[in-house]
Amino acid sequence: MTEVPALPLTGLDGHALPSGDHALALRYAPLICFDAQEPFLPQAVGISVFRQAAASPSFPRGLSLGDGIEALIEYAIWWDWDIQHLYELEHVWVYVGADGTVARVDASWHGDWNEMLDDAGRPPLRAGRPLLYAEPGKHALAPSPERLIQRKQRSIKSCGRDAGRMGVHVTPLFQGIITERKPLANRLAHTWLEWQRFSPSYDFSQEFDLRSAIFVPWSALFAWIPGRVARWLGHLRASIKPHEQRVLRIAHRGASAYAQENTSAALREAARLGADMVELDVRASADDQPIICHDSSLKRVYGIDGSLADHSWDSLRGMTRGRGGLLSLDEALSLCRELGLGLYLDIKALTRLSARRMLAAITARHYLRDTIIGAFRPDVLADIKAALPEAQTSILLSAVDIDAVKLAEAIRADYVHPCWENRHEQPQRLLSPAWIEAARAADLGIVCWHEERPEEIAALKALGVDAICSDMPELLLKTPARQE
Repeated sequence: MTEVPALPLTGLDGHALPSGDHALALRYAPLICFDAQEPFLPQAVGISVFRQAAASPSFPRGLSLGDGIEALIEYAIWWDWDIQHLYELEHVWVYVGADGTVARVDASWHGDWNEMLDDAGRPPLRAGRPLLYAEPGKHALAPSPERLIQRKQRSIKSCGRDAGRMGVHVTPLFQGIITERKPLANRLAHTWLEWQRFSPSYDFSQEFDLRSAIFVPWSALFAWIPGRVARWLGHLRASIKPHEQRVLRIAHRGASAYAQENTSAALREAARLGADMVELDVRASADDQPIICHDSSLKRVYGIDGSLADHSWDSLRGMTRGRGGLLSLDEALSLCRELGLGLYLDIKALTRLSARRMLAAITARHYLRDTIIGAFRPDVLADIKAALPEAQTSILLSAVDIDAVKLAEAIRADYVHPCWENRHEQPQRLLSPAWIEAARAADLGIVCWHEERPEEIAALKALGVDAICSDMPELLLKTPARQE
């Protein structure tokens, strides 16, 4: 594992608050208690001071002072890292009364906010300053450890198995401003954060005085953040070697070596064996419902004559019940969320209506970030990008000599997926350094065919690809060094 040195905190010098606002912000700066094992502490704070009602410049909420409030101080607190993604911004709002005491404290919580109240229903204070507790790794803020302990199992998963899973974070505030959320950038952030994973102790003895961080006007912090993200990604790219990059583990049709393909049993087994995502095939039923099935016929898997497209979803459900059972896309999405699996959808055959229903289901469940949509047909992926530009798409390739980069760029795909397992005994030899460099130069991710041979998996990892599919996803966890 490469040792990645810390990136110096530079670029905020010379951005001073008005002296009165600076003194006010220091006077009421929160104290934050972190888990004893927490690796990430605040680094900079963007300050906004309000003396009348206004909209927050850095958080989606309106702010009103109310009777008897002299000033409202907004602390937009910056971390380079959340345990699951690159960059973190949490907020504390301190309402100062006319008598100089803290009348109210609010703090952010996973995109929302809550009023901070102690057991007596008052703002939690020490020496007149807010005293708050940060969720391990995630940094959501609470007035006491109890609410954080209620989320213990989720936090342990975030700090362990799911460390780095979200890659580069882009909130609505930075949409179109931070543009580095590309496959390689996500893999680099995922890699580094997986190296930082830890087991929370729930001993909140690591106390941080926010006065230790750099205080600047919010406008200065906002202008600085995109460059900071870009510098971190450049730093990681220069430091982390291709063979060290965290590869996405995609269970092919679920863990299909151990359970019937494309079924709930295959999904559950994939999660148990450590997969990050499951590759599932999508077709349309006769009533335009998106269904999870690889073949157009039901014969091979279910022993039933006839085409899937000739039957309604209700009919298909009844026909296959007791034989493993077809899944609808809705059911697959719900199960993936329950199991913490990403979704790699391979579109086999969809009607326009079923394609719209597919996209609607993914967006309704807020699963777009965790889904990649692939197809052999570039026109299908072009239509998806036109309908939903933020969707992640992957063009599947069976031909070896096609210009994959030009094809992907023409349809604005995010990934290229060579399906060459039947073209060569060692298909990774077809992935030349020039081929990989061309894909990287175009900011394209590389997903590879399903592979079950440990030595070939090791060779693909050594090339620095982004993702590998396998019927046996446990093989993607660790592989032996390649034997030449």
